[in-house]
Amino acid sequence: MADDDSPPHSEDKSRRTWLDRITAALSGEPTTREDLVELLRDVQADGLIAADTLRMMEGAIAVSDLTVGDVMIPRAQMVALSADAPLDVLMRLVVESGHSRFPVHGEGKDEILGILLAKDLLRVVVAEQHAHSHESVREFLRPAVLIPESKKLNVLLREFRQSRNHMAIVIDEYGGVAGLVTIEDVLEQIVGDIDDEHDEAVDETQLISAQADGHFVVDALTPIADFNERFGSDFDDDEYDTIGGLLTAAIGHLPEAGEELTLGRFGFRVARADARRLHALHVSVHADA
Repeated sequence: MADDDSPPHSEDKSRRTWLDRITAALSGEPTTREDLVELLRDVQADGLIAADTLRMMEGAIAVSDLTVGDVMIPRAQMVALSADAPLDVLMRLVVESGHSRFPVHGEGKDEILGILLAKDLLRVVVAEQHAHSHESVREFLRPAVLIPESKKLNVLLREFRQSRNHMAIVIDEYGGVAGLVTIEDVLEQIVGDIDDEHDEAVDETQLISAQADGHFVVDALTPIADFNERFGSDFDDDEYDTIGGLLTAAIGHLPEAGEELTLGRFGFRVARADARRLHALHVSVHADA
């Protein structure tokens, strides 16, 4: 039939052309990462791969050029637990942070004794309440992995996968604790931000979302002028543009999740934050005095 003898469609030709180019790339061309990235971008522009796929490919390539020091959570932003703190204090810190793993230290943060999993702390608390065994959290600590800031992320990711560890303590050149890094921090360089079940469910089309309990979840990037308009407040926006910037300045440092501050008739609690900036705030509005 004539249909069987008809030439291939132009789309098929285009696909074969790009496949030929990818094959050529794998067999020797391109010769640099920049060339490879440019080829992948051309492939995406031609519709052969999705934009999200391209982003992950670029992230996977970039990971080999990044070090732990580029993505770690700095020491000042670490949620670390004292091995000698009362169990109720430890439990409160765990709940407020929403993390699942915590470095545990002795007298100072440079004396890392191990890693405590939240589920293990719960086991200790239950034992205290029901068996009165008075067990110490030290008995439940898991070994801490210590790594230098200079370690390459692709190497660390491979080690995480092989050892099944999810967290490592970063040590500076003097042997002190510089920060920590998790497998999530590494993966986010490839796939983008990863939200978990603890992250606030905020309508991303709104900067200010009312909650059922009468409180509000406010995006930290909400302009102060918009906040003032919504709540009838009069916060000054001459020096800072966003409500997150105002709160950071008032606290005096980049706040951690769970930190609280009252400004006038507003109570602020940090809902989400990372080593770089605030993301979301819990806001309660009190009656005028």
